[in-house]
Amino acid sequence: MNMPQWQGGDEPAYSFGSELLRWLAPPHDGPEETVAVPEPDGSSPPVSRGIKWCAALLSQARAAREAIERHAPDRIVTLGGDCLVDLAPMAYLSRRYGEKLGVLWLDAHPDVMSAAEFSHAHAHVLALLLGRGDEAFTAEVPRKLDARRVMIAGMQGWNADEDLILKELGIRHIPPAVLADSSRPILDWIETEGITHLAVHFDLDVLDPAHFSPLLFNRPGMPEGAFDGIEQGRMQLDQVVRLLKEIGAAVDMVGLAIAEHLPWDMLRLRNSLAELPIMKS
Repeated sequence: MNMPQWQGGDEPAYSFGSELLRWLAPPHDGPEETVAVPEPDGSSPPVSRGIKWCAALLSQARAAREAIERHAPDRIVTLGGDCLVDLAPMAYLSRRYGEKLGVLWLDAHPDVMSAAEFSHAHAHVLALLLGRGDEAFTAEVPRKLDARRVMIAGMQGWNADEDLILKELGIRHIPPAVLADSSRPILDWIETEGITHLAVHFDLDVLDPAHFSPLLFNRPGMPEGAFDGIEQGRMQLDQVVRLLKEIGAAVDMVGLAIAEHLPWDMLRLRNSLAELPIMKS
């Protein structure tokens, strides 16, 4: 499923990042759906119930659910877009596999806030899947995830609000240093919880921005200190690939969402080419 959603992070470049992921993805045999998302037009975000672009995001989540239900798949790969693109796929897989399902959340951030803490809904998605947050969005998750079968991996730090929520929800997390050379902590969790099917949320910002460029923290032209206080990823891409391959050999991986791809250089090149008259003739 292609979902070029950008409103959850209020960042138009997520739309182009999703389109490029679609082009980069290897060939596949299954059905393909693309959720219609309005192009950014520079307008200010409407805010409802404390959430920017609330109505559009809810409409898109429902459209994604309908697209999935048309095919009733055994597995879903989702290419986004901001992190909220995983609401419908995870909700579907939770309903399909129930207690057999585990969720691995590869992310530099826990995504457990609500409108009370932050107006960008891409930071709400894991909490929504666990039943915490805006009622209209949690209603899209008929079978809530079991916190025992959720593991956040690659998160180094979190803020005070997130700390309280993580404790309230009882979500476990493993820092990047523990996973740098071994997948064993995740494999042990899978075995202990009796997980037979796994869905993976892969927010690219779990990666170290010094070694992987298409991330929010590498946005051109930002003043020094613009991202102070926001946790940045520490993992390497080859570490994540190793982790997913080893986990995939041990459990049936039924879901993968890749989110928050921001290819700044490609976006600059696209926009620059559009300025050349010869390209339009």
